Formats: sequence, structure tokens, C-alpha cells
Amino acid sequence: MTLPEIDKERLPKNVAIIMDGNGRWAKKHGVGRAAGHEAGAKSVRAAVEACRQLGGIKSLTLYAFSTENWRRSKVEVETLFRLLSKYIKIEIDNIHKENIRVVFMGRLGALSARALRDINYSMELTKNNTAMLLCIAMNYGARAEITDATQAIAAEVRAGTLQVEDIDEACFARHLYAPEISDVDLMIRTSGEMRISNFLLWQLSYAELVPLPVLWPDFRKQHLYEAIAEYQARSRRFGGR
Repeated sequence: MTLPEIDKERLPKNVAIIMDGNGRWAKKHGVGRAAGHEAGAKSVRAAVEACRQLGGIKSLTLYAFSTENWRRSKVEVETLFRLLSKYIKIEIDNIHKENIRVVFMGRLGALSARALRDINYSMELTKNNTAMLLCIAMNYGARAEITDATQAIAAEVRAGTLQVEDIDEACFARHLYAPEISDVDLMIRTSGEMRISNFLLWQLSYAELVPLPVLWPDFRKQHLYEAIAEYQARSRRFGGR
């Protein structure tokens, strides 16, 4: 495959991906959904490596498990969390060597003790890394994030540590799950779907949305390059002329 030309001077600083299509990939290949999720984990590596190698991308945010995903079968949910622990054990040393910092965002308190242990280990190990930020949205929903940020701000006002007149967009952003993530420049969704699916509603305000027809387990570096080429072909006016 001929890779598109990428201008490394105009890379999106903050990229987000909705990793969609594991179930359809499994059905297509005549295997169980667990195998689809297992195959999708390999695509995470491809996305992280591609962003790191390009050099100018500051953050990559991946939608791993939504607040709505609890509605799936118990077996599938357990599989997803088992794969999370497996991925951390296999990949975290390489991620650390690449100077990538890992953060998780969402309502993490609802996760199992094992998941929290692995999550905290990965964040603690990489907390001083500076080359790139890898953010995993886990038990995440954008409406929940906005609700939780609002409650946190209200609690500070009630405690007298924050004045109402000091609440502005910057203040609100500081109360989001991962305030170190700036506004997203490029949001990719695989499998050809066109929905945002309750993902980063605040951070996506001016993002360029690029749907890709590829199912997530088939996602490779060239697909990220294609999305970036599409991003670079657009004119970002932010409401101007």
C-alpha cells in the first residue's frame, strides 16, 4: 500500500480514537467476540507506535470501555477487563521505554480491585514520562464526566474555595477526568460509523471527525496515516472565515 504524504509540521497534536468493530470482525471471521477483542488489542499497539514514530503527536486517547458497556454480557465484560490486564503486562515496559505516559480516565472507582491495581501500576510507572500521553477511557462516558466535573465545582463553591464568578471554561476543563488532555484535533472512528457515542463531548468541540471503514482489529499504521492526511486536507477555521 502506498502511504499518503504526511506533513510532519502540521500534525494533529491530540488524537482520539473510538475503537469500533471488534464484534463485527469476530462475526466476519467466524470466531467468538472474545477473539475479536483479542485481535483489537493488537491494533492498540499499532496506533500507539504510529503516533510515537510521527513525533509531533502529544496525546492519543482511546475509548476502551464506556459506561454503557456494562450492559453487555458478564462474560464479555470479564473478557474485556482480562484483556486490559494482559495488555498492561505485555506492553507497559515498551511503553515506558518509549517515554510515554499512561493515564486512565473515567469512573475508575467502579472497577475491580485487580483492574485498579494494574491501572495504578501503569500510571505510577510512567508518571514522569514526557514524549507522549496515552490516555485510556475506561468506564467512561462524556455525560458522566461533565456531571462529575459540575459536582466537583459545586462542592468547591459550597466549601468557599471557589467563587462563582471564577467559573469559566478553563476552570471547568481543570475539573475533567484528565485535565492534561487539551482539546482534540482529530477524532477517528473505525468501522464506518458516524456517531460520537458519548465520547469526549467537551474536548471534541472543534475536532475534525474522520470515520474509517476498517474494523478496529484490522486497523494498522497506514490507517492512522490516512486519517491524518484527511485531517491535513481540511481547512480548520474555528468559526472564522
